[in-house]
Amino acid sequence: MEPAKLNHIWEKCQANDRQAQFSLYQLFAPKLYAICIRYAQDEDEAQDILQNGFVRIFHKAHQFEGTGSLEGWIKKIMIHTAIEQFRKNKKQFIVRESDLNYSYEQFSSYELDQFEYKDLLAMIKTLPLGYKTVFNLYAIEGYSHKEIAEMLQISEGNSKSQLSRARQWLKARIIKMEEQGI
Repeated sequence: MEPAKLNHIWEKCQANDRQAQFSLYQLFAPKLYAICIRYAQDEDEAQDILQNGFVRIFHKAHQFEGTGSLEGWIKKIMIHTAIEQFRKNKKQFIVRESDLNYSYEQFSSYELDQFEYKDLLAMIKTLPLGYKTVFNLYAIEGYSHKEIAEMLQISEGNSKSQLSRARQWLKARIIKMEEQGI
C-alpha cells in the first residue's frame, strides 16, 4: 500500500473512524496473526490476542508520534499484548515431562530434502510454552535477554536458560527427524 494512503487511513483511525479501523485491520491482520500464533497455545488464543491487540492499537493511536514505521509500532503493541496475555494467564516456565513428549509423525508429511523455514516455524510452535516464548522473543523478534526478563518478569539467567533449552530441544528433534529420513 502506498504510504500516503496508509497515512490517510491512520489519520482516520486516530479520529475513531470505524471504516478506517476496519481497513487497517484487514491490511495488518494476517501479518499480526502470524505473530500471535507464535506466542499462543492454540488458534483461539491467537485470535483473542489479535483482537485485544487491535483494541490497544486503536486506543493508543494518539501515542504514535509519526517517527519510525507505523507497522513497526503496531507490531510492537501486538507483541506486548501477547506477552500480557501470557502473564495474565500466569503461565509458568515449568516444563513437565508430558510437555516433552513429542510426536515425530506430525512432521511426516514433509517430503523435503532440506529443512525449510516454514518447517522450522511449525516445529517452534510445538516447543513447550516457556521455551517457545523466549525463543520467539530472542531469535525472531530480536529482544535482548534483559528486555525479555523485564517483559516476562523473570531473571536474565532464566531467559538464557530457556533459550538454551529451546535450542537443544529443536536440535534434538531435527537430528531425530534426519535420522528417520523425515
